[in-house]
Amino acid sequence: MKSQLMVFALSAILVAGIGMAPAFGQIQNTIVVTTDKTSYSEGEVIMVTGEVRDLYSGTPVSVIVKAPNGNLVSIAQVTVGADKKFSTEITAGGSLMRAEGSYTITVQYGNENRSATTSFEYGGSTVVTPPTNMGKVTNTTVEIEGSSDLIGYKITGAKLLGIIPDVDANSLIISIDAMEDGSLTLTIPRSVLDATINGADDDFFVLVDGEEVDFDETATSSDRTLTIAFPAGAEEIEIIGTFVVPEFGTIAAMILAVAIISIIAVSAKSRLSIMPRI
Repeated sequence: MKSQLMVFALSAILVAGIGMAPAFGQIQNTIVVTTDKTSYSEGEVIMVTGEVRDLYSGTPVSVIVKAPNGNLVSIAQVTVGADKKFSTEITAGGSLMRAEGSYTITVQYGNENRSATTSFEYGGSTVVTPPTNMGKVTNTTVEIEGSSDLIGYKITGAKLLGIIPDVDANSLIISIDAMEDGSLTLTIPRSVLDATINGADDDFFVLVDGEEVDFDETATSSDRTLTIAFPAGAEEIEIIGTFVVPEFGTIAAMILAVAIISIIAVSAKSRLSIMPRI
């Protein structure tokens, strides 16, 4: 009797296992996705469409686009219609979609077992023109407005477009065109930008596209060298210190001095004109 029960139990487990296998296999193909074209140019609209086999009320489809190097380009939550279909539009280009190559679209519905992928080719973004008010940029140095001292640099994963001083913020604003993750090393003369408190070195404050980031630094008596990492698509790095050329305090002092001299001269002339003659 016990042996019969054991055989029955094993048979039931085997049947259940066989019955579940096709269901798991079907989960892998419960969603499909396509694009309206296989390749796109900058500014074109990428139409992404797809369909799910099983409808889960209130569950959106996640549409994830990744660049050739694996970096995230965009992510969106798309509603599935009553007909089990979904669609969304993506504009080719932008700060994160610049590099030429094959981009991957992954759609996921509920969990990672219900997913599908497709890909498209992108021709790359046009060259960004640097602003006209930036100093001359060579392969190793950058000119800064108001200073004869040059900033040395090395950059990977991007092109350095130029650097301008912001005297109000005591900072340097660096414009870059980042095609992929990379880093920028700047050797900055202390006459151009510095950060000090009571004559001792203080830390710089560094932002990449408005977000504070960590950086490495070495310093000498004449310059400070910063190495800053940035992600693909980054456009602006700002380094904030306590002094930037041209020194705002010096300019303000000169303006104030000129104003005081002018006031004294006008006052003296006014007194002379109203004094009675003897």
